[in-house]
Parts: sequence; structure tokens; C-alpha cells
Amino acid sequence: MDHTHNDTDAGSARPPFVHPSADVEEGATLGAGTKVWHLAHVRSSAVVGDDCVIGRNVYLDANAVVGSRVKIQNNVSVYQGVTIEDEVFVGPCAVFTNDLRPRAQNPDWKITPTLVRRGASIGANATLICGIEVGEYAMIAAGSVVTKDVQPYQLVAGNPARPKGWVDETGEIVSREIERG
Repeated sequence: MDHTHNDTDAGSARPPFVHPSADVEEGATLGAGTKVWHLAHVRSSAVVGDDCVIGRNVYLDANAVVGSRVKIQNNVSVYQGVTIEDEVFVGPCAVFTNDLRPRAQNPDWKITPTLVRRGASIGANATLICGIEVGEYAMIAAGSVVTKDVQPYQLVAGNPARPKGWVDETGEIVSREIERG
């Protein structure tokens, strides 16, 4: 399968790597050094920055935006309307949504955007309901269902996700206080 249609800097010494079983549609943009692994699907008009790792069976929808140095683990779907900034970690089987009132047939459907800010971490099997913003370096615990904005450096967990404390840029818990003081 020919992946020469990926848009990269013409003089880049670090072309993206696309596993032969992955499907990167014409018009998708992959940054220098990005790796797209087994059975991933990157739709036309999706944009992925430099030095990302796109795991097995990841789906990046048309117009999805992924920054640089992002790791998206296996079995994650990033739908249209989702923007992931630089250095975000998305754990395996995390779920993004883009429709607040899903129906099989809805001619008036509109995308509800989600924004994940720089350095945030999303745990395995977390679900993010669309229309939220996850702040810089926030941490979402595995299995959480996030229905509201998450503040920068905030740790949230549960269903629905509730504040549990604060983390630093390395992910270490620095406080178990619920409110920042």
C-alpha cells in the first residue's frame, strides 16, 4: 500500500512511518517522525503533528486535530470536533464523543467540540462527553466518565468524574484538596 500521499515537509529527514496494515487516506497530514501502527485509520483532512504515536486500531476521523508528541494508545477513536493539543496521553480504549443527543437519523445534527489541552493525560477506558475542555496537564483516571470541564492540573476520577486533587506536570499528586487554595 502506497503512503506517499501523506503531507509532510518536503525536506524532512524524518518521514512518518505508516504500518502496511494502516489506512491513511489521501489528504491526511502526518507530521515528521509520527508513527501510525497496525490497523489504524486516519481519514482525509485529519491533522497529526510531529513525533506522535498512533496505536493499533486507532481511528482519527476527518478534521480531527492531534498536536505534536501525542501518544494515542490502542482502540481509541478521535472523532470530528475533537482537538488534542501537544504532549497529550490518551490511554487504551478511551472514548471521545461528538454528539450530545445521538440518534441514528438526525438531519439537524451538529458536532459538539471537545478540547484537550497540552500535557493532559486520559486514562484507559475513560469516556469524555463532548462539549468539554480538559485543562493543561489535567489527569483523568482510568474508567472515568467526564461530563464537565476539567481544570488545569486537576485530577478527576469516577462516574461521573469528580475532583480528587491536583497533579504536577509529571503526573505526581501534589494535593488531595478538592478546591485549589
